[in-house]
Amino acid sequence: MADNKKSSAADEAAKKALETARKTAAKKATKGESSRITQEEFLAATKKNAMPYRIAAIILWLLAIGFEVMAILMFTLKVQFSFTVENPGWTISWLVCLGLDLILVVIGSLLWKKGNHLDPGSKKNKVGFWLRNNFGVIMAALAFIPFIIFALTDKKASKQSKIIAVIAAAAALLIGVLFGIDWNPVSQEEVLASAGIDNVCWTDSGTVYHGYRDCRYIKDKPDTDVNTGNSADSGKTRMCKICEDHAEEVIAAGDADKTDVTEADKTNDDLVIETLADTEAEPDTAA
Repeated sequence: MADNKKSSAADEAAKKALETARKTAAKKATKGESSRITQEEFLAATKKNAMPYRIAAIILWLLAIGFEVMAILMFTLKVQFSFTVENPGWTISWLVCLGLDLILVVIGSLLWKKGNHLDPGSKKNKVGFWLRNNFGVIMAALAFIPFIIFALTDKKASKQSKIIAVIAAAAALLIGVLFGIDWNPVSQEEVLASAGIDNVCWTDSGTVYHGYRDCRYIKDKPDTDVNTGNSADSGKTRMCKICEDHAEEVIAAGDADKTDVTEADKTNDDLVIETLADTEAEPDTAA
């Protein structure tokens, strides 16, 4: 079941990225340029598709932490309203803030995971891959653990209030953590494979891979010095910065032009999906 979910998520991400990348490829074709969809253009498309979800998640998490701060201020009586002077209004006030905190954390985590499925990380970086897919756990901890610490260390609070605060915040933390974990993470390699974009090239001396064969660092290399194959076999961990920046510019250029795609472009099924990856060690001056 889990494998089926991962496969479905990878297929969906690949489909959306290809749709975005094809708009750029179609525009290139109208200018008489090659209509190939390269790996860096594809990955730039995945980033673009995921960006709205990630921005929304970060905004919601910031709001959640804001409600946590309000809960702390209300619990410690630093902020008081007329209905919070006496119990149960005082207790209800910070409980409501914790509830809103939890709602925002959960929604933020769901949006973040959606973004990760559209633009997943690479398994080659194990630590980065785990952090990306479980960032919601970190945000859940930030959204509730400080409140628990303040509640336990507040000398003015009664024992009963501390017990209620710790139980409520701990329960919210547990729920937030469970929603923050991506139980079926998708990898960049799986999305590339689903899109049929995993044919890369590299050189033995290289430390990065390149999305364009005509990248200035490798275009003069003879074909005999260039290896081709699966990116997992290349031994490289990242893309050439020049190629990555170029892909972003290509996608941005495609967005800037709002000209409708012609019928011929819409029916152009012979767009070639081609990816050349990391072929040589770029100089230290190249990121």
